[in-house]
Amino acid sequence: MSNGGQCPPYDCLVIAPLEAVVAVPLLFSGGRGVHCGRYQPLPISRRDLLSQAALGFGGVALASLWGDEAYGRVIRSDDAPPLTPVASHFPARAKSVIFLYMDGGVSQVDSFDPKPLLEKEHGQKIKLPVQPTQFDSVGAVLKSPWKFQRYGESGLPISDLFPHIGSHADDLAVIRSMTSDFSEHTNANYFFHSGIGIQGRPSMGAWFTYGLGSESQNLPGFVVLNSGMIPPGGVDCFTSGFLPASYQGSLFRGEGEPISDLKTPAGEERVRDRKLRLLARLDEQVLSRYGQGGAVESAIANYELAFRMQTAVPDLVDVSTESQATQALYGIDDPATAVYGRQCLIARRLVERGVRFVQLLCQNLGHDRWDQHGNLLKGHGDNARAVDKPIAGLLADLKSRGLLEETLIVWSGEFGRTPMAQGSDGRDHNPFGFSLWMAGGGVKGGTTYGATDEYGYYAVENKLTVHDLHATMLHLAGMDHTKLTYRFGGRDFRLTDVYGEVIEPILA
Repeated sequence: MSNGGQCPPYDCLVIAPLEAVVAVPLLFSGGRGVHCGRYQPLPISRRDLLSQAALGFGGVALASLWGDEAYGRVIRSDDAPPLTPVASHFPARAKSVIFLYMDGGVSQVDSFDPKPLLEKEHGQKIKLPVQPTQFDSVGAVLKSPWKFQRYGESGLPISDLFPHIGSHADDLAVIRSMTSDFSEHTNANYFFHSGIGIQGRPSMGAWFTYGLGSESQNLPGFVVLNSGMIPPGGVDCFTSGFLPASYQGSLFRGEGEPISDLKTPAGEERVRDRKLRLLARLDEQVLSRYGQGGAVESAIANYELAFRMQTAVPDLVDVSTESQATQALYGIDDPATAVYGRQCLIARRLVERGVRFVQLLCQNLGHDRWDQHGNLLKGHGDNARAVDKPIAGLLADLKSRGLLEETLIVWSGEFGRTPMAQGSDGRDHNPFGFSLWMAGGGVKGGTTYGATDEYGYYAVENKLTVHDLHATMLHLAGMDHTKLTYRFGGRDFRLTDVYGEVIEPILA
């Protein structure tokens, strides 16, 4: 390695830790040992070791094992090329995931968990022990402003907030006993996305693309469609954490150009091509000098993907090529539903193109997302109108194209809301029992699982955690959550940490 002229002119090889570095001249240098202390050992990956040691015979054996699904391709190796499709642990029901994130916390007792007792005891003091709430503003019992109807052959009860989604009741598996460990938005967002309530851990989208790779060659494996509002916690909700950067969520804007610098300025195509050729030569030099490490390959893969996206993304987001009937199905012809409808349609186009994990964010409607501490009727009403028809259109479109059975849809917020009033017309945060639903991808439709108490406050039957949800999502994608691991900081990590059980009763 060159020493940059700061030490005697010898080519040195580090053979000791930084605390006692000894720079030893290579045989061809013709020099003698020099103690310089300015060198740090470069990390070497397992694949580099196999390819460089013993004349590379270990690398030949590794290549052979990768071709055999009984070995390395069953569980992703941290040395495998980024985003390369990898065989799942067992046959998958879902090839892709669309995560409809209802940021802020939808009220379960106003959506998918009807509680007649709230109407009976409206205005009275709740007859249950009450936990400290986020704002410690505990009012009287508050009945739901919306009526519930039974939909489909299953008779699934869904409130008047979601009449369009209700028409797909027989495709939904509603979970009414989900819980969270956090009652504050930022920590709850991290917890729901990554399985831990602190910043920096890989999100579920990153784990899915790490575990399975992506079937799309021209688009990222994990795409986040920003309809207007980034959740509290910021883009770290979609981070790759300690996983290689190739698994990071790519944020697409909802309006204007979806990605910055997507188009090459007119007349600069030749300059762009020269820069790309130079970059390729530099990449080759780095690989030849330092070996094929995961970080280097991730950076190269990201540069190459960015170039291919210049062609793929404009075609992806041009929904004008869809029929008028399809656009109307998603509500793109209505200003009230156009923004989220367009994102739902793009989500369908993404999974058609092989993208592994797609997440949709909420639209900015002038409210604090679904976080209605007051003005529940208007806040929840406006948010529901914006997403109800587009989501129903997505379910119908996927089903008509034969894609729903291989696409897992997950609809949820980070927690629920209290059955008591905050002020006169709001609800506080409630992590003790809330609802979500799943559809497609091997889920048993027309079912409910779990239950809250008669007020809808605490999960009391088949209580679940986010780890159980993550384990089930991975299972439907063909992965054993206990085997999808990544070694970092001296231990093996996984999305579900040391928890999580697959929710067997909701599987088809």
